[in-house]
Amino acid sequence: MDDFLEVTSGGIGLVHGLDFIDDQTLVIANRDGHVSVVPLPTGEMAGRRMHVAPVAEVRGRFLSRTKSPGSVGVRRDADGLISLLVCNNYTHHVSRHVLDPQAGYRVVANSVVLRRSLRIPDGIALSHDGEWIAVSSHGTHDVKMFSTGGKLRPWSAPAGTLRQANYPHGLRFSSDDQHMLVADAGAPVIHVYHRGLGWGGKRSPERSVVVLDEEAFARGRYNEQEGGPKGIDIDRTNRVLAVTCEEQSLAFFSLKCMIDPIETCAPLPPAD
Repeated sequence: MDDFLEVTSGGIGLVHGLDFIDDQTLVIANRDGHVSVVPLPTGEMAGRRMHVAPVAEVRGRFLSRTKSPGSVGVRRDADGLISLLVCNNYTHHVSRHVLDPQAGYRVVANSVVLRRSLRIPDGIALSHDGEWIAVSSHGTHDVKMFSTGGKLRPWSAPAGTLRQANYPHGLRFSSDDQHMLVADAGAPVIHVYHRGLGWGGKRSPERSVVVLDEEAFARGRYNEQEGGPKGIDIDRTNRVLAVTCEEQSLAFFSLKCMIDPIETCAPLPPAD
């Protein structure tokens, strides 16, 4: 990494999950508080440390109130509004909060959209074609795949299940939606699942790729639920996978090596 910008804000507390609304705006899920919309400073990064004020806070209402929010995914609706899908870890549901970006990200609607079969939802990802929502379920050791083809309700059953993850955490679809990558907090690996004819039904990983060495994994292994990778993301070119956890702050891998069984994976070296 040859440049960076460090951002602090009253809207950044015990940050657990985040997503981009656009290139200048982050939405942040804080386990010690609420979901905040935070603007990014303009100009060059230049190693600056900047403090910014949140432009909005999302608290929800009544049954859809945010509580221990851990992960968040952004969906852009056809009417120009923004939907935030928030994993409320310890109330075991996903809530939806609709924001109007033309009115300072004012919240215009709140609801609970998913609850069935979820036990500590730890990560969420939306497919690029808009047809699927993936939610990692820590307590059931799997990832639930929900189809958006019908109206989602708290009792909507998952259409598919990705199995054999110890404690699934961060999730990402590849840009063509053909692969799902799942960080396993209870193992030193990323699990890779293939869509096939669709994400319905039950399936096991196509392969599992080691992304932490034995020493780093052992340092974080203070119980069976910890030690492995937590957060993952794929860059805009669909070539680089970023992986993070407490014992390995940031590492980059070729996405091709993750999804191609012929390739051997190792962290990418620093650029010249």
